[in-house]
Amino acid sequence: MSTLKRLRNSWILWVTTIVIACFSNAVAQVKYRVTDLGTQGTDNMAMVMSVNDQGWSEIMVAHMPPGQQDSIFGTLLNGRALIDVDGFKLDLGTLGGPDSWMNWGEVNDWGQVVGDSETAVPDPNGEDICGFGTHLTCLPFLWQLFHMSALPTLGGNNGQASAINNRGQIVGFAENGSVDSTCPAPPYPRNRIQLPVLWTNGKAQPQALPTVDGDPDGDAFWINDQGQAVGDSGNCTGTIIHAVSWENGKASALPDYGTGSIAQGINNRGQIVGTVGSADNTTQYGSIWQNGVLTALTLLPGDFGGIASGINDKGQVVGENFDSNFNWSHGFIYQNGVMTDLNTLFPASANLFAVFAAKINERGQIGGMAIVISGPEAGALHAFLATPTNQSMGKSVADIAPTRPKSNVAVNVGEQHLPRFLVGHCHR
Repeated sequence: MSTLKRLRNSWILWVTTIVIACFSNAVAQVKYRVTDLGTQGTDNMAMVMSVNDQGWSEIMVAHMPPGQQDSIFGTLLNGRALIDVDGFKLDLGTLGGPDSWMNWGEVNDWGQVVGDSETAVPDPNGEDICGFGTHLTCLPFLWQLFHMSALPTLGGNNGQASAINNRGQIVGFAENGSVDSTCPAPPYPRNRIQLPVLWTNGKAQPQALPTVDGDPDGDAFWINDQGQAVGDSGNCTGTIIHAVSWENGKASALPDYGTGSIAQGINNRGQIVGTVGSADNTTQYGSIWQNGVLTALTLLPGDFGGIASGINDKGQVVGENFDSNFNWSHGFIYQNGVMTDLNTLFPASANLFAVFAAKINERGQIGGMAIVISGPEAGALHAFLATPTNQSMGKSVADIAPTRPKSNVAVNVGEQHLPRFLVGHCHR
């Protein structure tokens, strides 16, 4: 080989190496422009639960007792489901009762939104499925064209809609009216069987999805554009709980370590995220299932447990960790095998410390909840939308707030009303 050819090949290899290194570094160094979406009115907690590929957010806002806004076990005093479109917030209303809410919930690329809402009718069985202490019936809803309509149940009084894909398929759960013998005696907030369901055409009768291992109850949390859904099945109290995937009406249990798991999201490549209990039943980890293989994610330093709640088609995973007091502590992104605290990627000027990252869209935008670090609203819990940017960031939020700042909510007490966040503890 001639010297010239050797030099040429060496040069090509050298340039290629530099380009790959620079590209990899650029990917690793993506930062975020953060939009503070605030709260609403007198509400003291707001959180983005879904963000579509247009950057529109579904937000849940609530008023909670002081000391409980960032606690997994916080009590809901009232709540509403909103949609934010380029900074304009719209209250979606209710089905006649005082409150609307979401069991995760979603806004798809067509602007259709799903969730659950109280009606004005007291539940004849004394259930409190929406979780506001009113004991009003709670129905799944579809909101489109500025109108909220109820989705049918399986014959029972209550249900919730969790996700809607771009084909208009909706998943969630619905009661069939039968008594659930695995529920404790009243005043436990529910006493009827809840089954995972698929609504395929708006108000059409839902299709009950099967559970696994003879479980009496279940819920579907997410559905991709291929019609593949994920969720869980178990019993009323969550002492038995299995992560489940559904395809063509068939249920498959996902592998875990024998102590329970929940599947929270699935992308169009079939990658699934959720949460799994450790084999010794002491810790809860964010998790990924791919091709039937389970991977438990590491926790950020000092955190007690974690949940992976969103994944896009690039395989970017977002989620949230909590501390030993069961308060949300860090939102995270997991990509290319690396777990990163979102606060290291937020500019100091954001003035928001991310404690919860619910979902990520195909543009890489992340929606979640954060604590205001300083100023007149210091300690408040605000919804945020983070958009990737390659611009120079300077100091990060983590630089100015190396530990989780105090919220104005330092106490963790009471019965939980944010369902299915903790394996065995927050299942219905």
